[in-house]
Amino acid sequence: MGADEFRTRQSARTADEAFAIRVEQARYKDGNRGYTGTIAEKDDFRMEQPRKDETPRGCVNRCADDDAHWSGDKRGPAACVDGGPDPKRPGLRIFYFFGWASA
Repeated sequence: MGADEFRTRQSARTADEAFAIRVEQARYKDGNRGYTGTIAEKDDFRMEQPRKDETPRGCVNRCADDDAHWSGDKRGPAACVDGGPDPKRPGLRIFYFFGWASA
């Protein structure tokens, strides 16, 4: 079996809430039998921090493109970057999730 890269975002109050929403939506859309290549395969996530003067999206791109950082780890946790307040939804934050998943 192989692996696919995924990148997705979700607005919520917390990263935990955003992760739960996004996983549930992916399982509804892509199924929960395994090997979907989506965030539906993930049970957990870890936070990544932008470097000084790096945007949240820049952090996602840097981490996702860094082979030494990820090593195509389809079994490990998803990564999450806090994108800050959602300008369209007061009181919520944008969270970016990315990583590799079994496909």
